[in-house]
Amino acid sequence: MDLLPTFLNLGGRRALLVGGGSVAASKLETLLRARAEVRLVAPQVHPSIRDRGVRIEERGFHDSDLDDVWFVVAAATPAVNAEVARAAERRRIFVNAVDDPPNASAYLGGVIRRAGVTVAISTNGDAPALAGLLREGLDALLPGDLDRWTSCARDIRARWKSQGIPMAQRRPQLLDALIALYGKGDEGALL
Repeated sequence: MDLLPTFLNLGGRRALLVGGGSVAASKLETLLRARAEVRLVAPQVHPSIRDRGVRIEERGFHDSDLDDVWFVVAAATPAVNAEVARAAERRRIFVNAVDDPPNASAYLGGVIRRAGVTVAISTNGDAPALAGLLREGLDALLPGDLDRWTSCARDIRARWKSQGIPMAQRRPQLLDALIALYGKGDEGALL
């Protein structure tokens, strides 16, 4: 299966989290970091979730919970996840069913966030532990001064846009600018 890698802007948009256990708590953190407006539905709710400032409804899932929702995370039992997936499919809403690929239409991968850069790794939902190991390995390879790279890229992009620099010329110019960050004789710092 080939997936479309994408990053969703959930800021201010409604997201539904179905499930109230420790796995749901970790997914809640991800949704809140994305600035989603989260509502949680579960018969029982882990204490760590209660103080997060989200709307909680202590009950089972209902199809109407999907009203006005942009994205769903199902972190419940496989039976509940399947119910959520069927209801969401009818409404054309993407569902991340945690560690339950058959009931998912969206997969959250291993993620690295540093200095304004986000790198995500997916195994199509088949091997989340591998995605985690790859995330750790890639994180170790990223430069310690990635914030300098981000700042440089942001500054040069503004110049490209104002000067109408063609896309084909941008990457070589960025590489030259990044090399220049390290001064003469320090080109190996990029490698």
